[in-house]
Amino acid sequence: MSLIEARGLAKTFGGETVLHGVDLQVERGEIVTIVGPNGSGKSTLLRMLAGVLQPDKGQITHASGLKIGYVPQKLSLEASLPMTVRRFLNVPRRVSEADAVAALERVGILPLARRSLEGLSGGQMQRVLLARALIVKPDVLMLDEPTQGLDQQGQADFYRLIEELRAEMGCAVLMVSHELHVVMSASDRVICLNGHICCEGTPEIVRNAPEYRRLLGRGHRVRWRFTAMSMTMCTMKAVRRVTPTLMRMHTDVERLSGARGAGGPWRFACGGRAWAFCCLAADGLFWRCNGPCGYSGCRAVAWV
Repeated sequence: MSLIEARGLAKTFGGETVLHGVDLQVERGEIVTIVGPNGSGKSTLLRMLAGVLQPDKGQITHASGLKIGYVPQKLSLEASLPMTVRRFLNVPRRVSEADAVAALERVGILPLARRSLEGLSGGQMQRVLLARALIVKPDVLMLDEPTQGLDQQGQADFYRLIEELRAEMGCAVLMVSHELHVVMSASDRVICLNGHICCEGTPEIVRNAPEYRRLLGRGHRVRWRFTAMSMTMCTMKAVRRVTPTLMRMHTDVERLSGARGAGGPWRFACGGRAWAFCCLAADGLFWRCNGPCGYSGCRAVAWV
């Protein structure tokens, strides 16, 4: 049985239909990303699946005993009510010290336990929210644009952490994102939404779907050139080796990939020790090394 199954979902706000006829399933262990333009109903769908909102039509079925960890898009805090990270984890119910320490340590922010929330950076706050979601040991981890406001390296680091958590916990991950160049390499399945499901499937299937290109693709041909990229020694070796090939092969992205303004992923030997993946997108090139350096980065491409 699927962890979550939805049939015929519809939602209306103020007389305006936001979602209609939405059917989907979420299976254990998969990473599913919902993409779509602003106002397409992505966050509304996620909140309905989490049980925060009720659909006007349709049915949502959860597996028996399903535990959901939910990371909201943003959290409004009352500035006059200072709260430490550790105290925040007790909202809405108290958690043991052992569980709190384990969650904070897993997301890499245990030293911030006594810090006030109001003094945290955007990336630190997102990890606090993630730690709070992990405390329930979720079967499904839901994230609503979790890297909004983070720089590109912060986005890549956060998504790498999500992949690690999925592997460790065996949970499903369902997230809303607008960082298309990152989620296309981090997802098992992509759902393109615009009031209804326009297309879905593996990243490669969705990337080449006409519906996806009309909504989120670039409508013109582009040319590009390499600019500087800062890397560790492992990936520096790879870049020196593949740059001439990239420059020769990928002058015209549309011709290479069959998509307008997007391409890949391609893979190369990274320092002779592991595979590195790169994927062109409308705003740059996303690079991820699965080798010892573990580097992820963007901004390797300038469109001209």
